[in-house]
Amino acid sequence: MKKNLPVILLTLLLVACNKPSGEVVGYGAQAAFREAQPYGMVFIKRGAFMMGVNDQSAIASTSEKSVNVSIDAFWMDETEITNDKYKQFVYWVRDSIALRLLVIAGKEEFRMKFKNQQSDETTPPELARLDWNKGIPWASKDEEVAKVLEALYLQANVALGLKKQINASMLRYKYGYLDYEQAALPQNKLDIRTGAYRANAKVRVDTSYVDENGVIITKTIERRLQSRKDLITTKNVNVYPDTIMWLRDFQFAYNEPKMRMYFSHPGFANYPVVGVSWEQATAFCNWRTQLYNNANAVGSQDYRLPTEPEWEYAARGGRRMALYPWGGNYIRNEKGCYLANFKPMRGSYTDDAGATTTPVATYPPNDFGLFDMAGNVAEWTSSSYNVSNNTVVADMNPSIQYNAKEKDSDMLKRKVVRGGSWKDVAYYLQCGVKTYEYQNVARPYIGFRCVRSYSGE
Repeated sequence: MKKNLPVILLTLLLVACNKPSGEVVGYGAQAAFREAQPYGMVFIKRGAFMMGVNDQSAIASTSEKSVNVSIDAFWMDETEITNDKYKQFVYWVRDSIALRLLVIAGKEEFRMKFKNQQSDETTPPELARLDWNKGIPWASKDEEVAKVLEALYLQANVALGLKKQINASMLRYKYGYLDYEQAALPQNKLDIRTGAYRANAKVRVDTSYVDENGVIITKTIERRLQSRKDLITTKNVNVYPDTIMWLRDFQFAYNEPKMRMYFSHPGFANYPVVGVSWEQATAFCNWRTQLYNNANAVGSQDYRLPTEPEWEYAARGGRRMALYPWGGNYIRNEKGCYLANFKPMRGSYTDDAGATTTPVATYPPNDFGLFDMAGNVAEWTSSSYNVSNNTVVADMNPSIQYNAKEKDSDMLKRKVVRGGSWKDVAYYLQCGVKTYEYQNVARPYIGFRCVRSYSGE
């Protein structure tokens, strides 16, 4: 066999190189593409499962029925996004704003230079590409540079002689996305005969900007659909987590240490980020996609929040009827130890080794290798909340999603939250149990993790 191997390889090479002239043979290389494993993610193979609660609903609901559905393969973060990982997003936004301010102030050395010219002088400084290789001169002796960067700090702290602190309200991430929901409306179908949209085609999208007082203004507008750019919704999102919610959500309690230090202190670096709204989590996903695509020759599928069925399928770990992510029907193991971080009994938060949040991966993973799919913090999904979702969804990659607009009612801004948290009782740890929160609200018990669709079978 070893003697024949070179002959076989040579034959295959000749067949590959001698493609017939004048025939359809495909464009470019025919080499098989294999997607590399994204860092920190695990592969969730495609499959089918019974979606829905295993037991009767806590409110005796009859509309939440179990249905058999199929899910395509995808990648999923093995843990929730931690404070340390979310800080990378926050610091990137901070640095991009600093570079932009320097370019606007006329510091051309921070503008991206191109071949055959010193810089892209034809582009206004507000839109110019930034040179990230320069680094941020935070300790610059140049008075003009120092004055520009001073605008990022809280002036009250400087005036009182306190430690400099970045003004979190300035940390805004702006991005846009194509509103596929609007594109899919029947009246917005492109006429392939003329290459134009119909006369009655119109879209309803959000547009966002920052006014002269530094306040984010978001408006819902209607406009005629004439080209794909009319389908773009723009968002401006403050990215810094809400730290006051530790105090706001739990009154008559001394949570000030958590409020002041949970996100900023390195001691909490490996804890799940909380105080992040659905809108902030979605902005993180968009930034993570751009970060990957800018660093790799072959772009990836978008990073995004999991759909409700994807999350439930991943939580069950390949067990079709698993009550909890660990597969058993009990919240303790054979030694009597709790298997997740939740609220075991009234007032007894510490019986499971955690009072509030614990570091990610404190407890064993499920059969897919995913940590904390029950307890610690509940997790955002991309799906809109409705108690009867299971009765109307498709049986292949089901999900009910709606990009709520600024003018929409609060009812349309409810997003499904899964997994239960450190403050929840065991019922909410079940794989099939869901609740909701409004997309613009942040809580000290809700975090998130990302998924990415798999490019292949």
